[in-house]
Amino acid sequence: MPSRFHAPFMLAALALCLDVAATRAEPSASDQEACTPDVFKICSSAIPSESAIVACLNAHVPQLSPACRAVIDPPRARPKRRSQRS
Repeated sequence: MPSRFHAPFMLAALALCLDVAATRAEPSASDQEACTPDVFKICSSAIPSESAIVACLNAHVPQLSPACRAVIDPPRARPKRRSQRS
């Protein structure tokens, strides 16, 4: 049975899963680990609400660690440019 200390961690991981699941099929453990420190540091007031945690992470993308930012707001692939010939 999880202790009271582990409950916020599990909730943060769940919130991250929900957010990542919206864009990908299944979040990895490394995705969850990447954002857990940011959830506690930046979005602790949103715990235990999953939707509030996700909203907080999305609202604070510039303040997130690079690892968490890559999970929450992944770089988009740029379309290849076609060379224009005269």
